[in-house]
Amino acid sequence: MLHHVEIYVSDLTASHAFWANILARIGYEETGHWDDGFTLEHGDDGYLTFVQVAEKHREHRYHRCGVGLNHLAFKVKGREAVDALRQYCIEHDIHCLYDEKYPFANGGKDYYALFVEDPDRIKVEFVAE
Repeated sequence: MLHHVEIYVSDLTASHAFWANILARIGYEETGHWDDGFTLEHGDDGYLTFVQVAEKHREHRYHRCGVGLNHLAFKVKGREAVDALRQYCIEHDIHCLYDEKYPFANGGKDYYALFVEDPDRIKVEFVAE
């Protein structure tokens, strides 16, 4: 089982607004907050920690198509939950990826998912169980 993931972010305030609010919709809770970061947890799942990147490393921008993390995917309970997340994203101007193919961006009709971007353009996926 995954213990935790730590992600450095370029703007902690923007990342907190994105991650804390969208993940609260699927049961995550903020369990820690300090000057340079915050942690979100969901039951016995691994937790996520977000940390403000140091100024000396800010010039190294993230790109999901380069070496490193491509995306994070979260299971949600059913297609209705995916649809509700999409509506939330639309109402809060969160960039939805592959929207023209929603909800079957992976092809077929059995993989129902929403793909969005966080403030640093990290791809986030929500897939119906």
